[in-house]
Amino acid sequence: MFRKTSLVLLLAAVLSLVGCGQVTDSEEGWKIGIMSSTVVQNEEEFRMAQEMQRRYGAERILHTTHPDRFVQEQETTIINMLEMASDPAVRAIIMVQAVPGAAAAVDKVRKIHPDMLIILGSPQEDPELIAEKGDIVLNIDDVGRGYQIAEHAHAMGAEVVVHYSFPRHMSIELLAQRRALIKQRAEELGMLFVDEEAPDPTSDAGVPGTQQFIMEDVPRKIEQYGPQTAVFGTNCAMMEPLIRQAVDYGGLFPVQCCPSPYHGFPTALGIEVPDEHKGDVPWILRAIDAKITQNNAQGRAGTWPVPVNMMYIEAGVEYAIGWINGDITERVDKAALVSIMEKITGGEVTLTEHVGTDNYFLYLSDHIIFTGDL
Repeated sequence: MFRKTSLVLLLAAVLSLVGCGQVTDSEEGWKIGIMSSTVVQNEEEFRMAQEMQRRYGAERILHTTHPDRFVQEQETTIINMLEMASDPAVRAIIMVQAVPGAAAAVDKVRKIHPDMLIILGSPQEDPELIAEKGDIVLNIDDVGRGYQIAEHAHAMGAEVVVHYSFPRHMSIELLAQRRALIKQRAEELGMLFVDEEAPDPTSDAGVPGTQQFIMEDVPRKIEQYGPQTAVFGTNCAMMEPLIRQAVDYGGLFPVQCCPSPYHGFPTALGIEVPDEHKGDVPWILRAIDAKITQNNAQGRAGTWPVPVNMMYIEAGVEYAIGWINGDITERVDKAALVSIMEKITGGEVTLTEHVGTDNYFLYLSDHIIFTGDL
């Protein structure tokens, strides 16, 4: 009852502040709002939001979070976004991750700021619905990654690709499609595709059982098929042991299930990230590169150069600034967005429109291979 009352009161207060709903610059100039996860849910995007504040100043970049229990507390998500929108200088809002409640929050913002630029990353609501709410929506192209994973492995010299998963994951349509495309492209490139079933981390064996299986099986596969064996897994709990064993036993690790320099590499390689370098992507890339070199594994491990959600926040802020300043004249300018993202990654970026939309983009990044020269 309290939350419903609070939402109504906040909306009324916001409406009184903005009058007829037109966006105007305050004396301090434009502002951009960022809504991210907390450190508990996803530290990477939280750190990038803080970095945007350091880059442009807290007077320009507002930062709030959605609640950790975002499914149960969607009204809090709405309230937090409305609090940012209540500042008439806010011209754009970037929300990453766009958790359940994002669509309703955007609807409330649109009532008071119909011209607000809204950029949503990693949406968790229906694609057709969320595409109607955000000006730009960004999500990873999991199906498109099927070809890409095989091609990355082949570029590293793989002759065999071992795909670790379990029935629960293979019942998920997107993951099944991705697996089929990895297999198809691997065979087209002359590589052997090997399916290997691992214990489900939600089974009685739990995460320890899954990780123990990976620790034992990767060396077996490398011994059986040789050092040009690439390993890929569909579950986050697999990443640390996959990386560790591929490096220790001379196999290949092309990329994670959720590509990011922070995913599995620091723990697998024994890298401690000091407080002053948390969220510092260039630092972690150099640290991984140094560890890979120490282990004589140059050219045998890779990832995407920028964590996905960090990319969405940074690119979203840069796009919004371009739009506010008039350098970007269309609310949806795919070419401008690609240019910004490629500047951030230093490599090629592909954005593909989700079927039936012209603003919901599926994102693929080129990968980075640790070669000892970063």
